[in-house]
Amino acid sequence: MAKDNKKLVEAITSMDEDFAKWYTDIVKKAELIEYTSVKGCMVIRPYGYAIWENMQKILDGMFKATGHENVCMPMFIPESLLQKEKDHVEGFAPEVAWVTHGGSEKLEDRLCVRPTSETLFCEHYANIVHSYRDLPKLYNQWVSVVRWEKTTRPFLRSREFLWQEGHTIHATAEEAIVETEKMLNVYAEFCEKSLAMPVIKGRKTDSDKFAGAEATYAIEALMHDGKALQAGTSHNFGNGFAKAFDIMYTDKENKKVYPHQTSWGVSTRLIGGIIMTHGDDNGLVLPPAVAPIQAVIVPVQQFKEGVLEKANELADKLKAAGIRVKVDDSDNSPGWKFAEYEMKGVPVRIEIGPRDIENNQCMCALRYSGEKRTISLENMLETFKDAVVEMLEKEIPEGMFNKAAENREKHTYRCTSMEEITKALEENGDGFVKAMWCGDEACEDKVKEVTGVGSRCIPFEQEELSDKCVCCGKPAKKMVYWGKAY
Repeated sequence: MAKDNKKLVEAITSMDEDFAKWYTDIVKKAELIEYTSVKGCMVIRPYGYAIWENMQKILDGMFKATGHENVCMPMFIPESLLQKEKDHVEGFAPEVAWVTHGGSEKLEDRLCVRPTSETLFCEHYANIVHSYRDLPKLYNQWVSVVRWEKTTRPFLRSREFLWQEGHTIHATAEEAIVETEKMLNVYAEFCEKSLAMPVIKGRKTDSDKFAGAEATYAIEALMHDGKALQAGTSHNFGNGFAKAFDIMYTDKENKKVYPHQTSWGVSTRLIGGIIMTHGDDNGLVLPPAVAPIQAVIVPVQQFKEGVLEKANELADKLKAAGIRVKVDDSDNSPGWKFAEYEMKGVPVRIEIGPRDIENNQCMCALRYSGEKRTISLENMLETFKDAVVEMLEKEIPEGMFNKAAENREKHTYRCTSMEEITKALEENGDGFVKAMWCGDEACEDKVKEVTGVGSRCIPFEQEELSDKCVCCGKPAKKMVYWGKAY
């Protein structure tokens, strides 16, 4: 066995020692990304991209099941087009990357490298929407966007990132509201069922809504370190963009009216969310639905007769059941392999050796809990296959979700004064703070200034913690989730 060719496991900084370093160690050592010569941009390596592909596949199916079609807009937006929606352009201006030359010739109208594509969709809608019969249009695209961020971190914030952006246009305000909420629920279902990531659904405060939107809705998740992650957003534009871009249609009464629009998106930042929700000091812990390898089979004493054959037989059985499985028959030691696949977060590790074959069984280890158990290989391997399928489809996702939900509950604090907020954070560490708010932006700003936590969302599921604003003491209108955020 080649024990000296590689370390058993490259050390990962403990998350308790330095959370940011722990995160960086994982994305590098689990081979998710590599840095490039373009500051703030990353290479998403095959293992990292495979996670994104699996996410994309699930979400794309959910979008199409709700009637949406995929399109592809240009990468460039003329400056004159971007300028049409004043609030929108002001919101994105600091992050815009500009193309000023085509070859050696200076462009008369600068081109913006898309930070988002609302203006392009509006131009398109103006060309194709003329009658109520043309509505609705339910579109989505899978592309990259560029935002010139000052500080970057892999997946969480980079200058170029992959995402999907849905854009829809409707005859009425009511239809747009239904669409906005429907897609937020799609995101929540995806995060909770496919990523085992509990989320809070709610509305953003007006100071935190998308530039040019009437209302922004979001799902918020809590990471290991007590910071919040905005995992997905859904925006109701009303008819503001339609007015700016002169999009009108003839309704059933033969009147010219403005349609209503929505937009919604998630990005590769969700990979960062998976790492920080489920990962531990040994590396990644991946939800089975998006894991590139769902089960790895490690043959023990593979040089002995029948071991590799049995390992491949087990793999064939799992492949037939639709499981993404790998047999590692490399000459690395079993110990190295165990550490490697722990690092990569593979949900299930199966060990098979001469003694296991003799006893007609195999050993199985669950990544998220560390539990090891014996599985019988009776009944033409049906028992084995059914056991692994049950783990991947039910036991592991539910176990991971419950573990994350417990962590969130432990780090969620109910507070009725700013003193209570400060005390809760000092004594228990960062987390979600539930507190009442009067609706005044000045109070929202002051809470952040004094306590360090900003508003995350006004949850749909409201609680009445008191009848007074946590800041000014005036009558409270809503309960808000507050927190520090990525």
